[in-house]
Formats: sequence, C-alpha cells, structure tokens
Amino acid sequence: MFSNMKARALVNRRIVLTPIAFVEMLLWEVPFPVRGSKHSYKYGLALVVGGVCILRYDNEAGKGDHRHVGMEEHPYRFEGVDRLIADFEGDVRRWLDEHADA
Repeated sequence: MFSNMKARALVNRRIVLTPIAFVEMLLWEVPFPVRGSKHSYKYGLALVVGGVCILRYDNEAGKGDHRHVGMEEHPYRFEGVDRLIADFEGDVRRWLDEHADA
C-alpha cells in the first residue's frame, strides 16, 4: 500500500498568538511509522514564547510519541490526528490562560 508513497504534508502552519508567542504545527503522513511509533504520521507541534519552546508534541525517531512541557518530557498516547491536535490546542489554551501576560 505505501511502498511508493512519499511523505505527504497534512498540516504546515504558523499561528501568531501575541506579539511574542506563536504556535507552529507540522504534520506529515509517512509511508512507514517513525521508529518508536505505531502509526504512519510524523509530527511536531510547538508553542514558542519569547523565542523559547514552552510546549512541544512530537515523535522524534527512537523516542516515539511524547510531549515536552518546559524542560520535562512525558510520554504521549497517540490516538489519532484529531485527538493529537485537540490535546495540543487544549494545552496551549491552558498555558495562555495561566500566563495571560505572554
């Protein structure tokens, strides 16, 4: 099924939230799962404030699905693209609510 398929961009956007904060969302469908993941997606979703990555969801090869909150890394249970984006957006909203001055 995927033997001749190349990576296909599904999401590639940057959303400016404030003068110093933005969200970057990159998501690809890939022909084979990234090492450490069990699905055919490669992604990196990030909240950057003042040039510092505050929150990031990704599935770096070898690490599998996980999220970074500040300097901490936590496993993430991937349950589909829609859920991934909803979880990320929920975390972004919570962070912005808690840090209204950002």
